[in-house]
Amino acid sequence: MSIHTGLEDPGKDGVAEARSATFMASYLNALTLVERLHRLLLDVIKDEFERLGVLEINAVQALLLFNVGDNEVTAGELKSRGYYQGSNVSYNLKKLVEMGYMHHERSEVDRRSVRVRLTEKGRGVRAVVRKLFQTHADGLVERQVLDHEGLEDITSALRRVEHYWTQQIRYIY
Repeated sequence: MSIHTGLEDPGKDGVAEARSATFMASYLNALTLVERLHRLLLDVIKDEFERLGVLEINAVQALLLFNVGDNEVTAGELKSRGYYQGSNVSYNLKKLVEMGYMHHERSEVDRRSVRVRLTEKGRGVRAVVRKLFQTHADGLVERQVLDHEGLEDITSALRRVEHYWTQQIRYIY
């Protein structure tokens, strides 16, 4: 009788298992990095607004204003674009309207639907975030952290993952 120690020649199945385990470890590292980068982005935005003395708005709200831009949208459209979670969008839109960063208007066709757009105050926040992002983009290139081709590679890979996850949600295999 032989006891399997795991030290024997792994053969084809063992090599495949090792590759799978290595890929899984890399995948989990990538997921952790994406999550950490998102939190770090929010911290960077928060720090910029604290530096400017703008304390009434949080980073999520500033990013929401940036993403709305010059558009007139509904909360549902923001959710469907994948920017925000459901109740989070409604809460933040309500707060932004109350603080004067957004206008809101009920749809004539569907009274349940509310369309929002930035006020002048909201466009000011958007300009701050845009300037911050421009500074980051310039710094990444100047410090040779990332070039255009590298950024395109990252973006392309993330879009493929996004497509794969979307298929999983919609049960398309």
